[in-house]
Amino acid sequence: MNPTVVIAGRPNVGKSTLFNKLVGRRQAIVADTPGVTRDRKEGEAMLRGRLVRLIDTAGLEESDPESLYGRMRASSEHAVREGDLVLFVVDARTGITSADEHFAAWLRRQGTPILLVVNKAEGRAGSNAALEAYSLGLGDPVAVSAEHGDGLADLMLEIAERLPEEQAPDPDEANPLKLAIVGRPNAGKSTLLNRMLGEERMITGPEPGLTRDSVAVRITDKDGTPIQLVDTAGLRRKARIEEELEKMSVSASIEALKMAEVVVLTIDAVEGIHDQDLQIARLIEREGRACVLALNKWDAVVDRNATRKAISDRLETSLGQMKGIPVVTMSAMTGQGVDKLLPAVRAAHEIWNRRVATGALNRWFEHALERHQPPLVEGRRLKLRYATQAKSRPPTFIFFGTRAEQTPEDYQRYLSNSLREQFDLPGTPIRLLFRGSTNPFAEG
Repeated sequence: MNPTVVIAGRPNVGKSTLFNKLVGRRQAIVADTPGVTRDRKEGEAMLRGRLVRLIDTAGLEESDPESLYGRMRASSEHAVREGDLVLFVVDARTGITSADEHFAAWLRRQGTPILLVVNKAEGRAGSNAALEAYSLGLGDPVAVSAEHGDGLADLMLEIAERLPEEQAPDPDEANPLKLAIVGRPNAGKSTLLNRMLGEERMITGPEPGLTRDSVAVRITDKDGTPIQLVDTAGLRRKARIEEELEKMSVSASIEALKMAEVVVLTIDAVEGIHDQDLQIARLIEREGRACVLALNKWDAVVDRNATRKAISDRLETSLGQMKGIPVVTMSAMTGQGVDKLLPAVRAAHEIWNRRVATGALNRWFEHALERHQPPLVEGRRLKLRYATQAKSRPPTFIFFGTRAEQTPEDYQRYLSNSLREQFDLPGTPIRLLFRGSTNPFAEG
């Protein structure tokens, strides 16, 4: 595994800006508001030829352990203890504060190597602040301006020199199954991720909308499958997305969904399926991702038979393009049924990757045409001749024939449903493309 570098420090000292600069892209949400980062965010960074696992943490500050900020601090402290190197960031503009001194003393007791970083150190004032940072007793500080890119080359060199010796890479680490957990706010997404990890990795609590950024972690399934698991912020209707920070959170969630291979749509089973859940499902289908439906809080459902039927009926009528979507009933809080989720994810991933032999596909196509002939279009019958699978991920099929591009939507649905049934493709999006003859005299 790659060495782990943890970025820690008080709120609003520029940790997420530094994180984005080191990973080389805007991966963490950045805003002027203190406390934007709540959960630990991971990324990969290439620093002087060394690939490192970089972790951005919530700000360190004194708070009641049961409060939101207390839970955020506990998460940051956990990351520090697991790191190979800690970048302790202070703010050159505000100078060294009593909080900096407190947490510097705490860091020294953890035994993890520390590199002191003085951020926002532009100009002469920044140089003076770097000198002041010696008072923390953490060795030579590195002065940078993450916003402007000043001093980052020196910082990367310092980091590379302090990392443990390089280990041989694990070939499986390069190609994990990419899994995103999405849903409306307070559906239990972060609790589910924590349950799957077996630790309190994500900040959870009764407050809705705790998760602001998309947070990726790696796990290994029982069968040895490496999985990159991404928890996302809750997705609301556009009309309810008001603050700029929430807009960025939703944007990060949608980007995580687009990068995933399989998406777990988490639904509060007590409340049932809302229109917004269906909108998210349609977004998953539109992006061509495999999907598993997780009915969370199932232990709190009173009439399970009625609830299951109501949800099944709603799915049948509203998600025809994802017919047969796998459904897992579970409770992330108690762990009941969670063990069934990853097997369902692996099965959905296999279907999403499935290829159909051309011979078998065209034998099915002949029978499909015999059962239900193509309709007349403008008084002339379509002549569909053969089919081939263009690609998988999701399964995509091309149909060729005279005026094939005019195939009506209802006949396309017939072919899609027949394909799904014949080749056992439940739940996955299916793409159908139609290519007409390029010869205008090819009829007859």
